[in-house]
This record gives sequence, structure tokens and C-alpha cells, in this order.
Amino acid sequence: MRSDAREHPSLSAAALEDLYQSGVYAKRPLTLVRGLGARVFDDAGNEYIDCVAGISVANLGHCHPRVVSAIAEQAGRLIVCQEAFSNDRRAELYRRLIAVAPGALERVFFCSSGSEAIEGAIKFARLSTSRPGVVAAMRGFHGRTLGALSATFEPSYREPFEPLVPGFSHVPFNDLARLEAAVTGETAAVILEPVQGEGGVRPGQPEFLLGAQELCRRRGALLILDEIQTGFGRTGKLFAAEHHGLDPDLLCLAKSMAGGLPMGAVLIGPRVGALPRRVHGATFGGNPLACAAALATLDVLAGERLPERAAELGARALAALRSIRSPLIREVRGLGLMLGVELRIRAAPLLQKLQRRGVLALLSGTNVLRLLPPLVIDEADLDSVAAALSEVLLEEEASR
Repeated sequence: MRSDAREHPSLSAAALEDLYQSGVYAKRPLTLVRGLGARVFDDAGNEYIDCVAGISVANLGHCHPRVVSAIAEQAGRLIVCQEAFSNDRRAELYRRLIAVAPGALERVFFCSSGSEAIEGAIKFARLSTSRPGVVAAMRGFHGRTLGALSATFEPSYREPFEPLVPGFSHVPFNDLARLEAAVTGETAAVILEPVQGEGGVRPGQPEFLLGAQELCRRRGALLILDEIQTGFGRTGKLFAAEHHGLDPDLLCLAKSMAGGLPMGAVLIGPRVGALPRRVHGATFGGNPLACAAALATLDVLAGERLPERAAELGARALAALRSIRSPLIREVRGLGLMLGVELRIRAAPLLQKLQRRGVLALLSGTNVLRLLPPLVIDEADLDSVAAALSEVLLEEEASR
């Protein structure tokens, strides 16, 4: 029997969410109500260094004034403009994205999320090649809609929804020989993350990524790069493809693209054939509000040199994390401000201990702590994060 919200006028936000949410989200005991830069604040006024950042959404930090101003101005002009009509903000964003995109990318499809971008790229690859197969990587994560989930490797995500979309296979990440064996004349696309995020913050080896690109060219398949988490400065370049000179056929973007508003895109290269009218679409794709926010985001990334800052601070953070002397750490890895600490123990219990020390972090699998701070974070906060982790690990050692 449905509960009536009027019966619970005094419940806290957390209690109301527990009462009415779908149930698919595991909630932490924390209610966030405000953010500024690399800090967030709870309903009791406590302050936290945010190394979650909406899972790499808040690359510019929370409530960047340039983004806030662009949203407010555009909201007073025009919010909705479906793609049947042209729009000034959308047109400018098309131009700006292609101007900064890696390789020979030349067209753009807008949508509202990363999963939508992956779905679009898969459809475009199959349509363009007239082939059904898609080869993805083990430990890869590409989203939770049916096509994106079919490319995702983790069995616990996949199994409840099988049978999934046919034609997908998986090979070990960074194993070029296994990839070469998997790509055949029936392969429409190879889909890879330049750095695996959910899969443990594992950077792709240059020879693997460049080899995958050459293999796709040789066998008539398309290379889809999933830069949903790595894009827009996160790894120390505007796009992670730039670290290796990659020239993808399809580039999937989302997360931090519009400074916190929902937005996604597929950038399309010349090896993708012409796309017929009405073959795909997205109601909210390219809406003027999100486009205005995305334009402001590009301005801030360039004006504040945030990709360069991520490279510099990421090197500092990696050194600080690697200096922690703990037998519980197996490996520290990352690229830019996309950082992973692989442990010899389950990582989940450490999240609450870090939270009590004013640091919010993420999991990546069962034993990797993932840190995705806003690119505007300062050096002192990064040092505080490393110090908090060191304290937590010492506490764990003492309890064993």
C-alpha cells in the first residue's frame, strides 16, 4: 500500500528518500545540500573535500560562477529547442567541440547522458559497417541501458537482465593479441575506455590503444572511445585520446561536459558513413540550456588551464599517495586527477572512515579506492586527502 507523503511532514530528507526511492541506490548516511569549488556541505553544516565530484561530473567544481551565470542567462532566453530547429547556442557548441576534438572528428550527435552516447555510437557503427559484432574489454564499464550494458563486462550488472543485445564479446584490457583474435570481418566496432574507471582506474597502454586503432583500420571496424569519465580535462589533457595521438571514429562524451547539467554527445569521424534522417534521435539532446552550460565549461577549461592543472596536481597526488607506507596498499595508479588506490582488503569500509575525516571518495570494484576531485582543487586539499587515507590505513592495520 502506497505511503502518503502528507503523513510524514517532519521526516528528514534522508528518511524521505529511503521511504520513496526506487531502491536501486545504496545511500551513504549523508545529506549534501550545498557545494562550492572542491567542497560540499551537509545539512548539519559539516564540510567535506569532494573526491567524488558526481563521478567526474564536477570537473569545474561545484557552482562555478561562469557556469551558473550562463545557465541563468540562457534560462531567461530559451530552454527548449528540439533539433528540428536550429539554435544559436547549439550551433556554437557544434563548432567549438569540433575545433577542440582529437583526430579528424567532424560531426556531432547530442544526447543527455553517457549511456545514451554509447547507445548512439553502437547504432552508428552497426549502421555504417552493416556488421553486428562489437568487441569490448574485460573490466570495462559503458553504462546500464541494454546496449551499453551489453558492452559492460561486470557479470553482476549483466546477469539479471540477460539475454542482452547479441553480438558482443570481451577480451582482456591491454592484451593486443587477444583483441586481434577477436576482431573479424563481422566486427562493427571495438569500444574501449582510454582509462578504465569502474574497472579499477587502469590506464590503457599506448601500444594497446594505438594497436586497437590500427587493427580497426585494417579490418574495416570502427574504434569507439568511451571518454565519458576521462573527457574534459580529467586526465591532464582535454581528451585522454590526446595522450597517445589517437584518432577515434566515434568519441562518446558526457558527465562533466556541461558543468553539471545532464548532457552527452557522440563525435563522429569520416570513416562513419552518412547517417540517414530520423535513424536516431534524442528529445533533450542539444537543448539550449545544456549547450550554454557546455560552452561556459569549455571557456573555463581553457581560461583556467584546468587540463594542465590536472596534469600537474595529478602527478603531485600520485607521489603523495605512493609515499604512504602501508602493507594494505597493493598499487597506486592513475592519470591526471583520475586516481586509484588498489588495496589488499575490501575498500568499502574505508569510505565511512574517510568521510568522518572530511573526505568523500568512491569505490572502483571491491578493493580500489577511486579519487576524482574537481580540477579546481588546491594542493593543500590534495595533501589533506593523502593524510586522511594514511590515517585510515594505520587504523585498519592496528585493528587487524
